[in-house]
Amino acid sequence: MRAAEPTAPGLVRLTGVTARGHHGVLEHEKRDGQDFVVDVEMEVDLSVAAETDDLAATVNYAEVAADVVAVVEGPSLDLIEAVAGRIADAVLARPRVEAVEVTVHKPQAPVGVPFGDVAVRLRRERDVPVVIALGANLGDPARAVRSAARRIRRIRGVRDLRLSPLYRSTPVGGPPQDDYVNAVALARTRLAPGTLLSALHAVEQRFGRTREVRWGPRTLDLDLIQYGEPGTPTETVGDDPALTLPHPRAAERAFVLRPWSDLDPQARLRTGDTVSAVADLLARLDDAGLEPLPRRAAGRHRGGGAGA
Repeated sequence: MRAAEPTAPGLVRLTGVTARGHHGVLEHEKRDGQDFVVDVEMEVDLSVAAETDDLAATVNYAEVAADVVAVVEGPSLDLIEAVAGRIADAVLARPRVEAVEVTVHKPQAPVGVPFGDVAVRLRRERDVPVVIALGANLGDPARAVRSAARRIRRIRGVRDLRLSPLYRSTPVGGPPQDDYVNAVALARTRLAPGTLLSALHAVEQRFGRTREVRWGPRTLDLDLIQYGEPGTPTETVGDDPALTLPHPRAAERAFVLRPWSDLDPQARLRTGDTVSAVADLLARLDDAGLEPLPRRAAGRHRGGGAGA
């Protein structure tokens, strides 16, 4: 199978944003201030916006312009490199931006000779931790889960993926069906949440996933459980029906929390306004239906794991 590829990002350019700031190493620069001009180029997944004409599916460049002005007019910094860095951080905090290039122009810089412009250009990419749950109960589910993890590892924009031990779990909800095989993968990504989810759905489709019956048997189920580190600027929280973050039922699923805790004993998960240790959430659940699989369990089996 070829590696799953996310949709190529589009570009949104915002140029010539001008604001007065007090940045520089000289006393008169901090006292009197001067004009700064900023250009911002953002890599954004524009596929949904292009199809739906929905403002929420793209980046709001008026808000980005406000971010730029807030940094330029904010606390004094010595270097325009630092100004560019603060702007890049603010823009990358917007959920659909995957990478940003910021150019800060200082046309009135005290150079001492005639000149046209002084500018600093800085590029940064999103790099956040993510938690992905994997499950299957049709065909050879243990092999499917391991193969899916290899495919996720090959998605462009995903790195440092680690797969948990595999567990067998009894189905939760849905029609009568075989047990599931479940695991959790931890990784880092530069992809925006929606782009990553689309790439995960593409992997599911490669394994023949269909969605006719809710919580029904499946060849592969991939759920994005958490995006970013809870309580930090990298965290994405949202209640969009297409992608609710964190996953609304993760805290109730031992087949998610147990393998996650195996990989990261210090893991934390947001539940509403509270951020809790995954180990504490797991201690409140009945995990009697959860059974670890031998490390290389394979072959068809009646037993696997429920989807989150």
